[in-house]
Amino acid sequence: MALELYNVGLVVFGIALFGIAVLPRFVSDRAISMPIFFVGFGMLAFGLPIGLPPPDPLEQGTTTEHLAELGVIVALMGVGLKIDRVPGLRAWASTWRLLAITMPLSIAGAALLGWWLGLVVPTAVLLGACLAPTDPVLASEVQVGGPGMGSEAEEAEETAGMEDEVRFALTSEAGLNDGLAFPFTNLAIAFALVGLAPGNWLGEWLLIDVGYKIVVGVIAGVVLGYLTARLVFATEPDTPVAESVQGLEAIAGTLLVYGATELVGGYGFIAVFVAALIVRHYERTHDYNRSLHEISEFAEQVMMGLIMLFFGGAIVGGLLEPLTLEGIAAAVAIVFLVRPLAGIVGFLGFERDIAERATIAAFGVRGIGSFYYLAYGLNQAAFPDADRLWAVVGAVVLISIVVHGITATPAVRWLEKRAEARE
Repeated sequence: MALELYNVGLVVFGIALFGIAVLPRFVSDRAISMPIFFVGFGMLAFGLPIGLPPPDPLEQGTTTEHLAELGVIVALMGVGLKIDRVPGLRAWASTWRLLAITMPLSIAGAALLGWWLGLVVPTAVLLGACLAPTDPVLASEVQVGGPGMGSEAEEAEETAGMEDEVRFALTSEAGLNDGLAFPFTNLAIAFALVGLAPGNWLGEWLLIDVGYKIVVGVIAGVVLGYLTARLVFATEPDTPVAESVQGLEAIAGTLLVYGATELVGGYGFIAVFVAALIVRHYERTHDYNRSLHEISEFAEQVMMGLIMLFFGGAIVGGLLEPLTLEGIAAAVAIVFLVRPLAGIVGFLGFERDIAERATIAAFGVRGIGSFYYLAYGLNQAAFPDADRLWAVVGAVVLISIVVHGITATPAVRWLEKRAEARE
């Protein structure tokens, strides 16, 4: 029986990997995204009477945490390697607004909805925190393209740091808010462990969770990113074996930077993204950037497909069963009201076209990062109503995958046509 289950699992994973390889040929220009297929396939595979036990993120909390963690860090390296715009206060103004205004407002809005649902304060804060990270991997149409992914004119424009603002804002936001959500998750954990009284947690939280870990994450990213870039660009692959593993440094660097930063107590998510930016800008016009990007994107798509497969399996296993009508209403409000309104507030006074600002505000895709933070929080402390929490977060991610996956391509095309008409 165990051997049969193993073989069934091989078939399911084989089909999933085959889909990762083949589906982009059919859906890249259509109003539907790959994650929708993998969630549906997961529901089918785990729902059929073929012996596969549906995943349970509550019972398999540690596995869920580490699988989602790996998915996030691989995605962060891929995102960082795509961005050509040199970091700066003015050049990244849209990013800073999303991080400093929109993200805290989104956390507060989701937490208030959790409190309205009857969740205790620590659980409501964890709900807000785990829904803070955005995840354009699940709607890749709104990401910037990687090196060598466009025409010569487009590449020249990107090299000048002039990527489309909508794509840039959403990609760079996802790269940084995956790490900056950590202090809020740790705040929820502190509430659960020591209570709400500020004297029990405020000093340590500000000094360690907000100060030390962010600073160490940034410094580690810069230093390790520079060392990685020196190693990557020191020589050219000039043998068949060397050429066969081109770009593997992206994965090696991801694991090394993340693990080393976590060992010294910093935020590894921030370090990985910063390191990827350093590598990308070390030699921006080097042809090897494309190899780094390709292997990173391959790993990113594999992790996305597998996690969405398990997510579909968890849904048929009863992940959403604790949802009430109020819970469904809260999930819908988080996607269609909280993030868009927070985004609009964040861009008040920003000198960009209103349609671009509205698009950025609307596409706060939730996904793998939310799974990680929720699993991490529940593994660190006891939170009441954990099953309801997973149900609401699962509903938010499912709605986001479907709605944003279907609307991303038409929205981007509409903006492009609008821009062409103005020229």
